[in-house]
Amino acid sequence: MVWNKEDMCRRAARELKDGFYVNLGIGIPTLVANYIPTNIKITLQSENGMLGMGPFPLKSEIDADLINAGKQTITQLPHSSYFDSATSFGMIRGGHIDVAILGALQVSQEGDLANWMVPGKMVKGMGGAMDLVAGVKKVIIIMEHNSKDGGVKLVKKCTLPLTGKRVVHQVISELGEFVIDKDGLKLIAMAPGVSLDEIKAKTEAEFISALN
Repeated sequence: MVWNKEDMCRRAARELKDGFYVNLGIGIPTLVANYIPTNIKITLQSENGMLGMGPFPLKSEIDADLINAGKQTITQLPHSSYFDSATSFGMIRGGHIDVAILGALQVSQEGDLANWMVPGKMVKGMGGAMDLVAGVKKVIIIMEHNSKDGGVKLVKKCTLPLTGKRVVHQVISELGEFVIDKDGLKLIAMAPGVSLDEIKAKTEAEFISALN
């Protein structure tokens, strides 16, 4: 039994601490907001110029002018603030965001990240990912362990255009959870029913297991 999206988001949410400023990437990472522990207070930041994002709205609460960087409608909070993109990226580049939780196309065993372009495919642009991985204090990746065609995503070396080099600190997939530090890629948790041999078979990157 592998972890589902909610399981992965819960594990990522456990890494958030009281007082953190956090940026959630497009896709699965946005769901992390639903699993933030009730005993801590964090502030969500969006590249399009909002600090203090509220939960996703009910149908009756939708305001088309309130969107996140992924163009999803959101809600505001009593302490929400708005600003231009220059100010938003000043926060990011200035090191004022504690954690970014992002998706990925590839992550290397050294922490290199590729998450913005597949050659030959049309893309809208790189967005704020390059600034995020260069400016935030910790980068957590939530991703499917393999691509839809079975290709590896946790690799020895990224073959797709890089978003950043040696920027990823943690990877959570449906199979397990890894950290990347000075000792390299390390497996620290496995989904129930998943074996170490299965993870090795589906992973190109070299890693060590910290499990008994």
